[in-house]
Amino acid sequence: MSNSLSDTQLLNAGDTMVVSPEAVPDLHDGQVDTGRIDADAKRLVNCAQVDVNQLMPIKYKWAWEHYLNGCANHWMPTEVPMTKDIETWRSDKLTPDERLVIMRNLGFFSTAESLVGNNLVLAIFKHVTNAECRQYLLRQAFEEAIHTHTFLYVVESLGLSEGEVFNMYHEIPAIAAKDKFEMDLTTEILDDNFSTESFAGAQAFLKNLIGYYIIMEGIFFYSGFVMVLSFHRRNLMTGIGEQFQYILRDETIHLNF
Repeated sequence: MSNSLSDTQLLNAGDTMVVSPEAVPDLHDGQVDTGRIDADAKRLVNCAQVDVNQLMPIKYKWAWEHYLNGCANHWMPTEVPMTKDIETWRSDKLTPDERLVIMRNLGFFSTAESLVGNNLVLAIFKHVTNAECRQYLLRQAFEEAIHTHTFLYVVESLGLSEGEVFNMYHEIPAIAAKDKFEMDLTTEILDDNFSTESFAGAQAFLKNLIGYYIIMEGIFFYSGFVMVLSFHRRNLMTGIGEQFQYILRDETIHLNF
């Protein structure tokens, strides 16, 4: 099988290439392309003629910069002391409504971060055909895992009910509705017949990116950040506040990507 692409097989529109099925090289035909990769040939999606496993030469330097920035900002929740938060939580400094705000945010974020990570690894990653962008997506997925770890660390530190917090996405209608909205976007892309090569597929892929990067990580997450960080500004629950500041920093890079 030849690995060359005819003009009728390859439609190039900006940074998106649509490749017909017969143009995709058969990885099992025993032939190996020994030619060197031209950075200009790399594309974000639908780029079957470039080896996605080869990072260099880098075309999208912004993606690599995001990866480096993410690595430079690395942190772990267990580095943040929770002593003052425990004292505050056990005292009468917080009203019942303030406790509810904290609990609901923990309930939302504890599963929402997992949804974002699962969407990256299971749905988005396989359709991105650019090595440096994949490199950042792996970094982002790790950060989502750190964020999920954060909420478990907070729940354990404060002695909260794990069953109550981690089941809110089933039991609290507002949280359940947000999560269902996002999970439906993931399900659409997980279909075995899904492809970004068609116009409808490209639309669905873009809708997924908007749904997660802008709506989930932008609107939903930032709304929660405002509520939780309001305690930090009043010198209350400062350990949780510090961790949310780190998460906010990570999410800012995610949105920029």
